[in-house]
Amino acid sequence: MPTETPVPAVPRAPQGAPPVLTGSGAVLKSLELLGVTDVFGLPGGAIMPFYDELMAQTAIRHILVRHEQGAGHAAEGYASSTGKVGVAIATSGPGATNLVTAIADAYMDSVPLLAITGQVFSTLMGTDAFQEVDIVGITMPITKHSILVKRPEDVPAAIASAYHIASTGRPGPVLVDITKDTQQNSAPFIWPPKVELPGYRPVTKAHGKQIVAAAQLLADSKRPVLYVGGGVIRAEASGELREFAELTGAAVVTTLMARGAFPDSHPQHLGMPGMHGAVPAVLGLQESDLIVALGARFDDRVTGKVSEFAPDAKVVHVDIDPAEIGKIRHADVPIVGDAKDVLGDLIAAWRDLGQAADLTAWWERLNGLKAQYPLGFTPTDDGLLSPQAIIRRIGELSGPEAIYAAGVGQHQMWAAQFIDYERPKAWLNSGGAGTMGYSVPAAMGAKVANPDRVVWAIDGDGCFQMTNQELATCTINDIPIKVAIINNSSLGMVRQWQTLFYDGRHSFTDLNTGHDTVRIPDFVKLAEAYGALGIRVTTEDEVDAAIQLALQTNDRPVVIDFVVSRDAMVWPMVPQGVGNSQVQYAREHAPDWGDE
Repeated sequence: MPTETPVPAVPRAPQGAPPVLTGSGAVLKSLELLGVTDVFGLPGGAIMPFYDELMAQTAIRHILVRHEQGAGHAAEGYASSTGKVGVAIATSGPGATNLVTAIADAYMDSVPLLAITGQVFSTLMGTDAFQEVDIVGITMPITKHSILVKRPEDVPAAIASAYHIASTGRPGPVLVDITKDTQQNSAPFIWPPKVELPGYRPVTKAHGKQIVAAAQLLADSKRPVLYVGGGVIRAEASGELREFAELTGAAVVTTLMARGAFPDSHPQHLGMPGMHGAVPAVLGLQESDLIVALGARFDDRVTGKVSEFAPDAKVVHVDIDPAEIGKIRHADVPIVGDAKDVLGDLIAAWRDLGQAADLTAWWERLNGLKAQYPLGFTPTDDGLLSPQAIIRRIGELSGPEAIYAAGVGQHQMWAAQFIDYERPKAWLNSGGAGTMGYSVPAAMGAKVANPDRVVWAIDGDGCFQMTNQELATCTINDIPIKVAIINNSSLGMVRQWQTLFYDGRHSFTDLNTGHDTVRIPDFVKLAEAYGALGIRVTTEDEVDAAIQLALQTNDRPVVIDFVVSRDAMVWPMVPQGVGNSQVQYAREHAPDWGDE
């Protein structure tokens, strides 16, 4: 039987007969009652009725983007920096398909996103009408749910259901596609609507026996590691994580998606694990006898060759999504539940046990690794700037209260490594999908949600050229983000792999943006064309002054073109397809790897 699922608590409509609203009006009213205050979008033919009504209201701020992908990433940045549902709006056909990359990105990284798209008239569906695309069908594999609405009376339930699905359980994107005639026609607006979601029953509370079993395994362990994933941030469980870690004395690693879930400055933190993780974190996992995975999914970038990953470790796997447990690595104790609730139960169970193994030898080993393999970099020898040093100074001068959104590639890894993250929701990036172009619009969305925080987009010259048009959006809408372009004049991460694994054959990775007399484009001139402050930095003595000027400039966006060495590489590194025990700390070890 269908089960009624309550929508978030919102004010009820006044007593008496419900108002009659158009479908467009019903969308607006539903969003307002759900607490949505900001949306990102771009109008077109099939969504025009909605935009006509949007213009006449004042409860919801609409940010007009320059590309629908920018709307999607902005909604992601808004959501990831707040925990709220981000909302992106587009028209049918290419407008909707331009959202697909951002929707896939949100799906991979568990970002609560509501995508609302217009669709052609219901009478034209299936006729290959102008700008008709089956966006519901296209997005089914990359959403938690996709809904087609063909009647105005169904709008409140569709929007309420989508919001509920996006924000509960494992967060993720939901798409609502609304035909143009539905937007134009009218029906009584009934709120709260009857929401029926058969089969959707997220489990948040874990089974007590599993909690006790996990606590006992941890108490018996001599080399435990808490493997923390982005689910801890989505669950807002950082406080519980810190309490649990300090109670148990276990080591902690935070994945790329979990940077800030546990303070970098904490002595129990080993750093980020994975392909470009810190050596203590990589080897700590590898040598552990127990891994307590919290909201992490054993991604290939963390495990390396799965058959060789942490061979002596038992696994406690905590995740709100039962599909993740046992998918990659067998779980000795599987726990389905919300990370915040589960950690609270584990804390109570641990206190009840009142005993634990001696971890002195384990911490001697881990502290030895931390001393032997500190995070660092080799200065460049070509006279150009070291990108790692620049990013470190951005973090030091901006501080832990700032928000940092990164694109994808070398600069993403350096930003994850060389900025100290002391709090959750300070680090935004495209982890699972690895989407170039994420940074600028995500930073824009984060700044809309957090107007009093400094927000940096740390981008590469390749990524920046994919979505830099959103600087116009920022300038016009008074969204003063700071953009640091780590300009190595190439597709840096691809170039690094070509250097290491393809005998230095740099096939189609040079971008000609920074190292030649003619810069195509000239990022300073481009910034100025968009109404932003443009700065170019080529020497070390200019770095701090440029960052300080960016921090002092809050009347417009700022773009700093940092011209860096194209030969700088991301270290440490575990090559794809090998075990994590083969992590290499520096370039001189690379020949030992052989072919990828």
